[in-house]
Formats: sequence, structure tokens, C-alpha cells
Amino acid sequence: MEVVKSRSFTAERAWGSKQIANMQGITTKLHWTDQPYKWHINDGEEVFVVLDGVVDMHYRVNGAEEIAVLEVGDIFFASVGTEHVAHPRGEVRVLVVESEGSV
Repeated sequence: MEVVKSRSFTAERAWGSKQIANMQGITTKLHWTDQPYKWHINDGEEVFVVLDGVVDMHYRVNGAEEIAVLEVGDIFFASVGTEHVAHPRGEVRVLVVESEGSV
């Protein structure tokens, strides 16, 4: 049993994380960042939940770039093959659920 106070979580580097759980190969991690990630496609599906701050989530649909503004409580679901990159507006904390070892 563990209680995690996400708003006080920080990391030594952008996209640093704390693993909350690993349930049969599906990880749940709390991330802190103040820098964009990189364009990527996950090995499987990904659930991305904004816990603190605002994230501009860039993604491509049929080669065209789109942007979703994600605020606290918003969820982005990346299905298999979804190319995407998160751009935080300042400091953010996000919860990411994905296959273990995914990009």
C-alpha cells in the first residue's frame, strides 16, 4: 500500500518518473517534466493523464499534425501506431499507463 502525493513529485531531469505499479507487464508511472518529449510511436497502447499543469499533445493523423490541449484531468489515449509528442506548458505531472519497456 502506498499513497503518492503527485503535486509534490519532482524529478532530477525532464520526464523523470516514479513507478507506481507493474501489473503483468503494464506499467503505471508518475512523470514530472518541464520539457517536450520526442516524437514517438509506442510499442502498444498508452494512456496519458494530466495530473498537474497543461500539456499540448501533438499527434499525427494521416500525416497531418494536430494538437490537443490537455488540462488537469484530461486523458489522451494513443492507440497502436499513433505518433505523438507531449509539449508541457511549464512544469507538469502526468500519469502514464503503457506496456513495460515502451518508448
